[in-house]
Amino acid sequence: MPFHVKKLLICAGAVLVLSTSAAQAQARSKSRASAAPTAAAKSDRTDSLALRKIFDEALLRGESYDNLRYLTGTIGARLSGSPQAQMAVEWGKATMEKAGFDRVYLQEVMVPHWVRGSKERGEIIGNKDKGIRVPVCALGGSVSTGGKLKAGVVEVRSFDELKALPDAAVKGKFVFYNRPFDDALIEPGQAYGRAGDQRRSGAIEAARRGAVGALVRSLTSARDDNPHTGTMAYDAAVPKVPGAALSTNAADQLSQLLKANADLQFELEMECITLPEEKSYNVVGEIKGSKFPLEIITVGGHLDSWDLGQGAHDDGTGCVQSMEALRLLRAAGFRPERTVRAVLFMNEENGTRGGNEYARLAAQNKEIHLAAIESDGGGFTPRGFNVEADPATISKMARWAPLLKPYHAADITVGHGGTDIEPLQAAVHPKALIGYDCDSQRYFDIHHTAADTFDKVNRRELELGGASMAALIYLLSKYGL
Repeated sequence: MPFHVKKLLICAGAVLVLSTSAAQAQARSKSRASAAPTAAAKSDRTDSLALRKIFDEALLRGESYDNLRYLTGTIGARLSGSPQAQMAVEWGKATMEKAGFDRVYLQEVMVPHWVRGSKERGEIIGNKDKGIRVPVCALGGSVSTGGKLKAGVVEVRSFDELKALPDAAVKGKFVFYNRPFDDALIEPGQAYGRAGDQRRSGAIEAARRGAVGALVRSLTSARDDNPHTGTMAYDAAVPKVPGAALSTNAADQLSQLLKANADLQFELEMECITLPEEKSYNVVGEIKGSKFPLEIITVGGHLDSWDLGQGAHDDGTGCVQSMEALRLLRAAGFRPERTVRAVLFMNEENGTRGGNEYARLAAQNKEIHLAAIESDGGGFTPRGFNVEADPATISKMARWAPLLKPYHAADITVGHGGTDIEPLQAAVHPKALIGYDCDSQRYFDIHHTAADTFDKVNRRELELGGASMAALIYLLSKYGL
């Protein structure tokens, strides 16, 4: 055999031996790796089991639904300053004390006290004074009509349209704002935001032009006879005129009749009144952190509600889920490493006094807030969380998505945290403001209406939401941001 061939064979054998040895070494390495998981894999498995315990507790022994039943059925609507709002404060405190939190206390806050009065009456009056009664309700904070207020109507869809009208077309009339939801938007919350200025500022802009009142199309895409209330504003430099919401069916009917008869009139009667401010409270329950007790994670919803329904989805669900999130951690056997607070905020609907006071006290006490979570989008099926934070923080939270995915709560996206936790940003600069995100397609069908009642809440969806919030708190408390 020629030398060069023999040399090639020897070299080839050496390569084969080396390759075999390398393969065997690699196999042994893989075997060791499978026998001894990495620290990260161990941690993931530990966290996965922990979250499963939280969800098991929620689905098998959850208390959110029964708590909501009592809040909505026994106490009912809880407008700031009302006796029912005070009953809700007492109930919230007692419920958290019963749950065994380390500390439960109240934060005093002065709140507005607006009373709707007798049921409102609205009527479209056409030829020969023939009237058609339509569903209507006062907007929150409106002045009364001082008896029956009867006037012509001018329809607009924006403030720009109103501005373009001559004074004679507006003076002495009702301005009828008839801008509908933009149903092309996938997220109904975006449509609500785009339509909301006509409710908030409609009476101001109408009065600025000499109108006697504002009629506003309800902020919903639903076509029904439920008028939607909600807060409105006044300007001290402009006369106060009454503001009322028409149901979507009533708005469509009024618009059609105006096309046939531009001279028709509308008669409105409302007896609402604003009384002196009342003393009320935020309700706070706390579990002290085992390793970093000075770092705080807040989770909350707003205890007050509008007065037409029972305040079930808005925001009874957020309140019971926030309390439940802490209870679930305890029941599953976890002591959070950072201090966790459940806060039932007072007066989100018509003043945000509770959220502002919570932030003021946090700054005054020089508290360190890691994150704050708010549930105020209804108690529907979980989707994930909207986060206000820097990109690095959001990226870190997004790494937890695989742990949350089995529970359909893995969408970690940029978005609004919440109205009540928003003041914390300027006061104590938490690393993240987080909004619990659920499937809100049905939310604005009942939002701020008489239809916001306990029977509209699904038990499993509600309990899954509280567990999703507890799961995120577990991860935030363990790993920080």
